[in-house]
Parts: sequence; structure tokens; C-alpha cells
Amino acid sequence: MYRLVPFLLCAVALPLAAQSPAELMDDPAVKAALDAARRNEPETLAQQARLCEIPAPPFKEQTRGLEVKRLFEALRLKDVRIDPAGNVIGVRPGKAARPNLVFSAHLDTVFPEGTDVHVKHEGDVMKAPGIGDDCRGLAVLLAIIRALDEGHVETPGTITFVADVGEEGLGDLRGMKQLFFETLKGGIDKFVSIDGTGLGITNTGVGSNRYRVTFRGPGGHSYGAFGLVNPIQAMGRAIARIDAFQVPAQPKTTFNVGRVGGGTSVNAIPFEAWMEVDMRSSDPASLKELDTRFHAALNEAVAEENARWKGGKGTVTVAAELVGMRPAGRTPRDSAIVQTAFAVGRALHIADALREGSTDANVPMNLGIPAITISGGGMGTGAHALTEAFDARDSWRGTERALLLAIALAR
Repeated sequence: MYRLVPFLLCAVALPLAAQSPAELMDDPAVKAALDAARRNEPETLAQQARLCEIPAPPFKEQTRGLEVKRLFEALRLKDVRIDPAGNVIGVRPGKAARPNLVFSAHLDTVFPEGTDVHVKHEGDVMKAPGIGDDCRGLAVLLAIIRALDEGHVETPGTITFVADVGEEGLGDLRGMKQLFFETLKGGIDKFVSIDGTGLGITNTGVGSNRYRVTFRGPGGHSYGAFGLVNPIQAMGRAIARIDAFQVPAQPKTTFNVGRVGGGTSVNAIPFEAWMEVDMRSSDPASLKELDTRFHAALNEAVAEENARWKGGKGTVTVAAELVGMRPAGRTPRDSAIVQTAFAVGRALHIADALREGSTDANVPMNLGIPAITISGGGMGTGAHALTEAFDARDSWRGTERALLLAIALAR
């Protein structure tokens, strides 16, 4: 059992009356917290590097998660726990339980087990797979908690901090789905995720459908069984049809055949072939239409391959397995949470811009819960590449922005 330590009784309660972020900055407690965030940025960067060197490949985030749990406990959050999906959760109570603001960052990376995640330092630049996406977000999450405590800030509402799993790749946002449909179902009023680098605001969640498609046939010798239906050739016909799709530029809608495989030998007609396909759109209707055309293309390709060899030598079949589904959603520009984020930027002299992307915020956006994703500051390059790098010059601005936003929304 871990020991829960009460928050300091001398914490300064912020007034319940609505205050702009600029007005909040005049509050002594908020000012002290912002000063602490900037002063502690070297430690935030060091923690970013330490967390990055704990491998967290897809579906194997447990070791990094246990370290974040230890850090949540050390920062005196309450009810620190790991839910069935692997999300690490800790609560910083406010004067009231509601509104409950969730601030999150994801534990997982896109990099497979065995990837060298040792951080190399070159001046202000740190280089390592995952250093920006999303070790930066995790470090900022912890910096917010530390600064709130050092400033003795007591918020009117509660802030729940979450280090979540399954944001990347075929993780399929399983951490967020667990959080919103099970662990904290009905208990989240506002949501912010910290993901990546820079200083943008994501208010549009790009939805995606991902399939693993398998073509099967009898298989045989390339010469002796010539004329037999061929699963790879059927797959080629399907890929050609997919490539010919015309999709709208607005709302942006995309498709990609990302991986293919199959066959046993150059001189064997394959008995199986497979491909993985990703389709995306910020508009649910456009994504649904593309999905319908995709399934039609598969069926047409199989029918054409079977008709091609009229000697009656076997049949190709196709099965499409949905291996990933990220719901689309949007938080309107004029919503309170987006306008508060803009107001925080103005107060800190940050020129924010709205973006669209696929992040943890997709799930709450789709549910109609006020949600955005913010970047964690600094300058990043090479996300999802082994050459990923993070330039820490002025990174404290991202930490300050996240901190002030948390204070402004926890009311």
C-alpha cells in the first residue's frame, strides 16, 4: 500500500468568480506556480529524458507506467492507481469534485521492442525515439503537478492526471476507450491531452478505420498448376482499385495501403496474401463513404480474379478484419475550452493556431465532451522516426502554457 499525504492546509483558494487567464496571472498563488514551472524546467527536461529511456513499445507500456505511478505517488496525488487497460491515474482534488478536468499524456511509443531509446545530448537538443512524442507530454504533465504544489494553488474543481496507453498505431486508443467507457465513465467534464512538441491546439479529431485484409486460395506450383487463382494477384487488383479512389480535399479524406505480405516462394502460386489499409477523415460521413467503397473494391477484385481463370481452378476468398477504429470528432472553435486555450495563449504572448489530428482527444470529442489536445512546447523533428529530436530552447513556454490552462479550466 502506498501512503497518501494530504495537501498543504495553507493552500490558497482561487476565487470562484469567473476570471480570465490574464487575471488569474495576477493571483499570487498562480504567479508562484508559473515561476516554479519556469524555474523547474531543467528538472522537467531531465525527467523527459529519464522517462524516454524506459522502453514503452506498443502494448508493452507497463514498465514506464509503473515509474509514472511512482512519480504520481511522490507528488502526493490521491487515489493513484492503474486501471485494467494500463492507464495510470492520480487525482489532485479541488474545493469540489466537479468539474473534473482530465489532463493526460500517453505512455506508449510507435517503436518496437528492442529499439535503442538511449538519449543523446547535443547542446539544447535531445535525440532519441519518442523524446518528443510523447515523453515531452509526460514530463509536462508531471511539471504541472509539481508547480501547482509549489505555488500552493487550490483549484475550485478537481484535476485528474492520466498517463494513458494505446495512443499509437494499433493501440486503437484503448486507454481512452477504457477511461471514458469504464474507469471514469460519466465523471469527466473537460479533457486536455498533451501530445508532441510546439505550441498548437488540436480541436478536430481525425477518425480512422484500419483493416487487415487476407486473400486466400488453394495454392500450387507456378508451372504445374498454372491457371490456378492467385491471392496476390487478387490483392493487386484490389490495390489498383483503391489507388483509383477520388476523395475530397475538404474535409480532408485519405487512404493508404501500408503493409503487404504473403506467398511462400517465387515458384509457388500463393495460398495466402495480406495487406493492411488505413483510411482517415475528420468527417464521419466521408469516412463511412470511403469505407463502403473500400469493401466494394475488395469484392470486385476477387470476382475479377476468379473470372480471369475460367478453367475452374479454385476460388479466391477475401476477409477484412477491422483492427483499428478511431472515432472522428470536433470541438467547435467558439466553445469555452478552445476560447480559454486561446486566452491562455494571449496572456502568455503565444500565437496559437488550431490544428486537426488523431489524438487521445478523439474519444471525448466524439462523445461531445469538451476536449482539445495541446503540444508540449519546444521544437521537435522526426516524430515516429529513429532520428527523432527535441530542441529545448524556450521549452518552458509550453510548460507554462499547460499549467495556466489547467488552472483556468479547473473551475
